[in-house]
Amino acid sequence: MNLIQMADVVDLLGLPAPPNGRSSYYVSCPCCDEDPRKRHLNINIRKNVFRCPRCGVSGGIFDLYSLYTGIPRDEARDEIMSKLGTGRVVPKANRIRSAWPAVTEYPMTDVDTRDATYTALLAKLSLAPDHRENLLQRGLTEEEIEQLGYKTTPVLGYVSIAAQLQAEGFYLSGVPGFYRREDDVWTFNHEKRGILIPVRDVDGKIQGLQIRRDNVSKRKFRWVSSAEKKDGCRAEGWTHLAGTVRDEIILTEGPMKADIIHDLSGDTVLAVPGVNTLTQLKLTLERLMESGLRQVKTAFDMDLLTNIHVQNGYNNLLALLDELDLRYGTYLWDPRYKGLDDYIWEYCLDKHRSA
Repeated sequence: MNLIQMADVVDLLGLPAPPNGRSSYYVSCPCCDEDPRKRHLNINIRKNVFRCPRCGVSGGIFDLYSLYTGIPRDEARDEIMSKLGTGRVVPKANRIRSAWPAVTEYPMTDVDTRDATYTALLAKLSLAPDHRENLLQRGLTEEEIEQLGYKTTPVLGYVSIAAQLQAEGFYLSGVPGFYRREDDVWTFNHEKRGILIPVRDVDGKIQGLQIRRDNVSKRKFRWVSSAEKKDGCRAEGWTHLAGTVRDEIILTEGPMKADIIHDLSGDTVLAVPGVNTLTQLKLTLERLMESGLRQVKTAFDMDLLTNIHVQNGYNNLLALLDELDLRYGTYLWDPRYKGLDDYIWEYCLDKHRSA
């Protein structure tokens, strides 16, 4: 079980304690705050998460430790456990005494189990007419929507669905989104109404789910997670592959965008959750290179040209591609269209109009 808390990591890193016992507060962001007096990185001690609204870097306990120490995220847990187990005395000025009890989370299960559970879950759901129309307006066909497996988050019935999945032999433990209520009944963690998006690995297996939330202007896409829930499990920043492995791929941001670009162009597209989330990307690229990948064409939204914080993340991405010895280039398009998916769809419409 994961008993490490954000307060432990804040102590180990020597970061300031939250003022007046508050659970959420700001510290200097190591990615975008050149002046240490600036504080844009929000740490939520109670929720065990952090996020910088300025540059977009975000994550959980181990991501924060990795961000400040530079060690790989996959090694962060063992190092934290080692330091916490040595009897290391944290300076009194930095020590945090959290008023909130630790929540035991379940270790994430393997991708085959997650894929089976998520596939069975999605089979029990439907796609609402307004969501279907939204996807059609983005350039997807009815057949493509069906193949992608997009569904609408149900308003009710999560306990019933969880019970059905268990009765059919599917595992819920270690699958992000599922957790036990206080009465030990399994259920599914849902947010606002929206479109559920399967996020698939290089073998086409569903690693996790994202939600494209209805009627929100910020952070429209969120991971399905049950972090901080009893026997719950947090999501990772997984990559998503749309199409078959080729020697050249397009790299963009967001699984829905990748699916649309692939279906409109036929190109193979790899998506990251954001330009600042590169941990899983390196692992994916290394595996794709074993299957013949040699060149990457980046296609991030056009705010790359004007947002210095997105540019900083993009420069880190290029450094990673250099490290892996991959050839790369960048797609540029009419900046009136925010994403490559929007531009390609408009181009397709123009061809249709002139035909």
